[in-house]
Amino acid sequence: MSDLLERLRTGLPAEALITDPDVTASYAHDMASFCEAGTPAVVVLPRTVEQVQHVMRTATELRVPVVPQGARTGLSGAANASDGCIVLSLVRMDRILEISPVDRIAVVEPGVINAVLSRAVNEHGLYYPPDPSSWETCTIGGNIGTASGGLCCVKYGVTAEYVLGLDVVLADGRLLTTGRRTAKGVAGYDLTRLFVGSEGSLGIVVQAVLALKPQPPQQLVLAAEFPSAAAACDAVCRIMERGHTPSLLELMDRTTVRAVNALASMGLPETTEALLLCAFDTPDPAADLAAVGALCTAAGATEVVPADNPAESELLLQARRMSLTALEAVKSATMIDDVCVPRSRLGEMLAGTAAIAERYDLTIGVCSHAGDGNTHPVVCFDHTDPDESRRARESFDAIMALGLELGGTITGEHGVGVLKKEWLARELGETGIELQRGIKAAFDPLGLLNPGKLF
Repeated sequence: MSDLLERLRTGLPAEALITDPDVTASYAHDMASFCEAGTPAVVVLPRTVEQVQHVMRTATELRVPVVPQGARTGLSGAANASDGCIVLSLVRMDRILEISPVDRIAVVEPGVINAVLSRAVNEHGLYYPPDPSSWETCTIGGNIGTASGGLCCVKYGVTAEYVLGLDVVLADGRLLTTGRRTAKGVAGYDLTRLFVGSEGSLGIVVQAVLALKPQPPQQLVLAAEFPSAAAACDAVCRIMERGHTPSLLELMDRTTVRAVNALASMGLPETTEALLLCAFDTPDPAADLAAVGALCTAAGATEVVPADNPAESELLLQARRMSLTALEAVKSATMIDDVCVPRSRLGEMLAGTAAIAERYDLTIGVCSHAGDGNTHPVVCFDHTDPDESRRARESFDAIMALGLELGGTITGEHGVGVLKKEWLARELGETGIELQRGIKAAFDPLGLLNPGKLF
C-alpha cells in the first residue's frame, strides 16, 4: 500500500488522491443490488490524460487492479470496486473541448454530464440524442462504457451510434486513438465500437468524438390508456407496422403509474392497466399523433389524450423519467432488470413478467422503451427479509430466462457488470465467451482492468 501511494504521488497532485477509508468506501459500488463490492486501496481523481497514463503505468508495474468509474449511476455493478484496487474516478475530466456545427460533432472528456452536453449543443442548434433516465447525473464516459440508451432510442438509436472516435489509455499506459472525426470511415477494424459497451474492461476512455444531429422541432406527446398490457403492446405493434417513427414510445404498467403518483402526485390515471406515451418531433406532430391515436383506439385504448403544447408534453415525460425512482420508493430495495425482446413479442414479455410477480408473490413494476422492445421490470422487495430477498433474486433470474426464451437479450442498455455474468455466458455460449476472453487478453494481458466483470 505505501509503495503504491508513493508511486502514484510522483505523478499526481495531492488533491487527486483519496485514502481516507470512510471516503473511499463511498466509491465502492454503483446503484445495483445483489452485487459484491470490495474495498479499494485508493481513489484517484485525475484531471488530465497524462495523469491517467501515470495511474495505469503504476498499476501495471505493481500489478494492481484498476476499476474505472463515472457517476456510479450504473445498475449492474460494473463500477464496483475490487479488494485492493485503484478506483479511477473520471468525474473531474469534465470539459467540453469542442462543438462544431459544420462537422456536427462534439469532442468531450469522459466526466461530462449527459444533460450538460445536451444543453451546450442545443445552444448551437444541435442535438445529442442519447438520453438515459439518469441524464442529469450520468456521465458520457459511463454512457460509453455501458452503451446506454434512453427514451429516444426508437427513432435516434443508442450511444454506440454516436461515438465516432475515442482516445483510450490502455492497461500499460499507452494512448490509443480510434475512429475518426469524419462523417464516414472504414479504415481497419472498428475498435471504437469494441470499446463502447466494454464496461472499462479494455481501456480507459479519456476523450470522445460524438456525432450530433440538427435540433428537431419540439415534440408533442400523446398519452393512451389501455385496459390491459396486451392491448398496449398491440398498439405498439400497429404503430411500428404502419411505418411511423415516433421520437419516443414508452409504456408504463399499472404498478409503475401508481408508484409515480404516490411519489409525486402526478395525477396519472390509476384505473389504467397500461399507459402508453408516444411523441413526435416532426414538422406536423399533431397530425402524426392523430394517426397514432386512431391506431391506439383500434387496439382497445379507453382514452387517448394528445398534449396541446410542449409544456404538457414535458410533464408527461417527467412522469416517465421518474418511473424508476418511484418504484425504488415502493420498498426498501429494488432490482432493475433490462431485458430487450423483439417488438413482436413485447406482449408476451409483459404477460410473463406479471406471471413471475404472482409466482414469487412480489411487486414488479414494468416501464419500457416499448418502441425498441427494451423492458425494465423492477423487482421491489424488503432487503431486511431474507426470504423476500431470495425470491427477488429468483424472480430476477426468471425474467432474464423469459427474455432469452422470447428471442431477446439479457441487457439492452445497462450492461452486464457483476449482476449478469452468469447470464452472459448463457446468452453467448461457450464459443462466444472464449472469443470475448481472447479480446480481453489482447488489450489487458495482466487482467488489471475492471477484473471480475462481464465474465
